[in-house]
Amino acid sequence: MSSEKTAPDEQRPEAAEEPGAPTEPVQYDEGYGQEIGVGPHPAPWPQDVRYDPELLAQGDRRNVVDRYRYWTREAIVADLDTRRHEFHVAVENWGHDFNIGSVVRTANAFLAQEIHIVGRRRWNRRGAMVTDRYQHVRHHPGTEDLTAWAASESLPIIGIDNLPGAVPLETTELPRRCVLLFGQEGPGLTEEARRHASVVCSIAQFGSTRSINAGAAAAIAMHAWIGRHAVIEAPGTP
Repeated sequence: MSSEKTAPDEQRPEAAEEPGAPTEPVQYDEGYGQEIGVGPHPAPWPQDVRYDPELLAQGDRRNVVDRYRYWTREAIVADLDTRRHEFHVAVENWGHDFNIGSVVRTANAFLAQEIHIVGRRRWNRRGAMVTDRYQHVRHHPGTEDLTAWAASESLPIIGIDNLPGAVPLETTELPRRCVLLFGQEGPGLTEEARRHASVVCSIAQFGSTRSINAGAAAAIAMHAWIGRHAVIEAPGTP
């Protein structure tokens, strides 16, 4: 297999992929309205290796939950790794779809085990809003490679697309350990991806549009997994 896993600190910024593209904001809120986060930490500073001295001195404006304020990125990733969920997210990338960033951001919010980019190695990171820095990303040159990797891990591939013969996501018991595979905006899952999926699930729609946004569909499917398998804690629980 030729898949390649990329650690969070090895991610490349979007600007490096498109010459002349605007630099991606280092902080989530940079240029996006009201400032978030906290200012410099008052003395005395906490004595813990997880804390970043630079952030303690200058403040932490990153898009992270409060429990991770002032932590180094490496410490945050290490903590997330202790409690990641057992589903993986895979997305086909044949046309540099801008929705991939949104899918990655949602995968971070729902704490997916890994993210798999199928097809082109370079993907549009703008919608991820730097959340990919806290995820493990694996590249697969094609669907066959993803399928071989999933088989080696005993993970069924669950395709998500509104296709003839698809079963309703709402009534399907998603496996605890699985790969949720999404296609691109417009064409959806490729024919090859459909062949390699153990099952394809559709999302119920009731309006006039033929389909919903790919990023929205991915969020619905991931949350369906969360509703079935995640431990839901009350808001504000440490």
